[in-house]
Amino acid sequence: MPFARVIGHSRPLGLLAGSIARGTLPPSLLFTGPEGVGKRLVAQAVAETLNCLTPNGRDACGSCPACRRIVKGSHPDVLAIEPPEVGATKIEAVRPVIAATAYRPFEGRCRVVIVNDADRLTDDAESALLKSLEEPPAGTVFILVTARPETLLATIRSRCSQLRFGRLAAGDVARFLIERQGLDAEEAHAIAAVADGSPGRALEAGTRAYRDGRAAALSALRTVSAASSPRARLQAAAGLMAGKPSSAGERGELTTRITMLASLVRDLALVAHGGRGDTLANADLAGDLEALGQAFDSRRASRAFVAADRAVAALRRNASPKIVAAWLAVQL
Repeated sequence: MPFARVIGHSRPLGLLAGSIARGTLPPSLLFTGPEGVGKRLVAQAVAETLNCLTPNGRDACGSCPACRRIVKGSHPDVLAIEPPEVGATKIEAVRPVIAATAYRPFEGRCRVVIVNDADRLTDDAESALLKSLEEPPAGTVFILVTARPETLLATIRSRCSQLRFGRLAAGDVARFLIERQGLDAEEAHAIAAVADGSPGRALEAGTRAYRDGRAAALSALRTVSAASSPRARLQAAAGLMAGKPSSAGERGELTTRITMLASLVRDLALVAHGGRGDTLANADLAGDLEALGQAFDSRRASRAFVAADRAVAALRRNASPKIVAAWLAVQL
């Protein structure tokens, strides 16, 4: 995919395109930022731009044989080290790629090695890769992609030029869903509102799990709105917690549901100020939001939004999901 087709990330894309055009691209790059925002896609775009047969100015054409093969993963000079579905990336996956870099590119101008989820490399694999980063082979560019750069060896980080990719604006995520996934505008904006700036998370949100999670968040708000005591509000916590039994699964699912709840109470604040239709992130639930608006005035909706934000932050610090859900239910 050419740089021009990547949604968002204008600053890092501009830096990369300019460096490639000037021939000053560092031989070792570290792409960091939240999961699912497009770092791996940009790494592929770099590989295309470096090896495109008919470049369009400072960008790849996206349609020549080299570009098409890179997209398919069949170009001999674009090598990817991908983690297994479960567990770490072992040295056995790294050695053949490092061995290949000892030779000149087979047919492209530049060999590109993309290490996806670099934080999942074993210690041995990191050490093996470090040797190549210390003395990069001529004609080879390494791109390490990770959402957790702090877990990498300090020596690896010091030998890479780091580019950080931030979360996308909700409008950009919605555009991605409309243009690339064929969603209608209403559904795309509703999903984008809870995707936390991540197209990857937005794709997950387009599943039944998303619909079930939003329904659970809406049900929790209904329970809270009708509750007359803290004990009754704790029923809402039980509804939010229904899900995966493992602690990691509970935390992840609860984070998603609270993010959806935050989107709903944000809409409730808009309803309290007369917001209607396309001003709502969850426009398809306008009727439900109108009914809930009787219990959630502007001040209560704003307090609920702040509480939801604090709850998500606590979960990311590994707080107990059950305690967080109970605390949030009482705060609502």
